[in-house]
Amino acid sequence: MAERPNRLPASPHIPVLLAPLLRAVAPVGGVWLDGTFGAGGYARGLLEAGAETVIGVDRDPLAFEMASDWASAFGDRLVLVAGEFGDLDEHARTAGYPELDGVVLDLGVSSMQLDQAERGFSFRNDGPLDMRMGQAGLSAEDLVNEAPEALLADILYHYGEERAARRIARSIVAARAERRITRTAELAAIVEKNLPRAKPGQSHPATRSFQAIRIAVNDELGQLAEGLQAAERALKPGGQLAVVSFHSIEDRIVKRFLQDRASSGGGGSRYAPEEAARTPGFELTPRRAIAPDSEELDANPRARSAKLRVARRTDAPSAPVSRETLGLPQLAEGM
Repeated sequence: MAERPNRLPASPHIPVLLAPLLRAVAPVGGVWLDGTFGAGGYARGLLEAGAETVIGVDRDPLAFEMASDWASAFGDRLVLVAGEFGDLDEHARTAGYPELDGVVLDLGVSSMQLDQAERGFSFRNDGPLDMRMGQAGLSAEDLVNEAPEALLADILYHYGEERAARRIARSIVAARAERRITRTAELAAIVEKNLPRAKPGQSHPATRSFQAIRIAVNDELGQLAEGLQAAERALKPGGQLAVVSFHSIEDRIVKRFLQDRASSGGGGSRYAPEEAARTPGFELTPRRAIAPDSEELDANPRARSAKLRVARRTDAPSAPVSRETLGLPQLAEGM
């Protein structure tokens, strides 16, 4: 086993809710998996807090390139795996760790992806309309130019909670009939024409639409549903799951999953049948989500919408949770 380094290069960034996450899970020893490695902030935080080994999983090849200047300092305590966190239990087994002491997931797009105009995630910097985290498969350009209008409207409404979804989808279809939409600035302009001008302090009018398209391109909600269940399968009794989400759709899915798997069944009413008694797969620790404090919000305004949920695995067998139970949106047919 590699010696623990005494001096490390400066961290590239401080991830949201890192300090409360480390306080909640107290990673002393054990094998942990960071399913959304990104710039490596959570993985590094776990290692420096005492985790013996961290498996870093990411589908973006750039993530591991950016870690090259500091990852080697941890030697074999840091294991990097290219892949999607929906398959995290398989990645852990392949890496030689069939059971995990902890799983950490930081959902959504990373700041390093937003900052690179050529990745096409941001409406603030013009770039090719891409948005693929794994840099392969269907791009945002493909979706925007080829999806049926009804599907576009559903994506904008369900994934972005955009009230003007139908109007924006109609405008996208009209614009692409003239010429193919290939740039982020073009798409942002189409969206802006259909919404009121943002007031001081409000988010950019294209925020919700870009979020929705990014989620669809990367199947982020499907990955989340699979990843939560993979984490339950991979965690040993007493192992901990920590999930940081940034918008209500993600947090609702995480909350429903944990509520379902922390339930012992029973109950019931005249409106719903009584569930069979069962041993819960998780214990909620704490029962409510953890939000950033004022100090973190002052240092990092991006943290304002973040929520952290933590749960501890019991010794009960894992069990599937349906997408209906999790509340995953049902979209119109197409593509």
